[in-house]
Amino acid sequence: MSRILTAKGEATRARIVAGAAEVLLERGVATATLDDICLRTGTSKGQLFHYFPGGREDLLLAAARYEADRVLDDQQPHLGALDSWEAWYRWRDVVVERYTAQGDTCPLGSLFAHVGRSTPGARAIVIQLMREWQEYLATGIRSLRRQGHLSASLDVDEAAAALLAGIQGGVSIMLSTGEPTHLKAALDWGIRQLQATGRPVAD
Repeated sequence: MSRILTAKGEATRARIVAGAAEVLLERGVATATLDDICLRTGTSKGQLFHYFPGGREDLLLAAARYEADRVLDDQQPHLGALDSWEAWYRWRDVVVERYTAQGDTCPLGSLFAHVGRSTPGARAIVIQLMREWQEYLATGIRSLRRQGHLSASLDVDEAAAALLAGIQGGVSIMLSTGEPTHLKAALDWGIRQLQATGRPVAD
């Protein structure tokens, strides 16, 4: 949305998006209506169309962006503090717990299924999420390398990309089977691969 909102307007829009995300999760993207969202957020349809001129599609995109932000927020503060092997395993536990609690449903995936992953807005959200997530991982790997725990020759971006790909694959299998086994394996194997490139810290 290109119009500039006041602080109050921004707060109202954020409240609508958060409420819409709750309704979509509870009722399902296919069956949730604008009336349901109005009722949950205490707003009128006029207000909805004021903040989301494109109607339902605009609101779904905003909800998808909200859910994408939550993917990273739910991993904090651990994702932003991957400066020791202990920190990496704490982060690993948080990721497994998050997706185990989510079960075999994926709010973000459901939203993209209805908006269409190939639409420019949806694709931009996915690209941004993956870029930010990979950069967090790369920052953690660089921190370990600066401390001398990893080889200076390690390709940081490639390692971060491989770890993220493993996570996404594990999550996809978990959504199909309801079991976190592959997600756990991807995280454990990825961290062990990093450790295997390490070198003793000089005395």
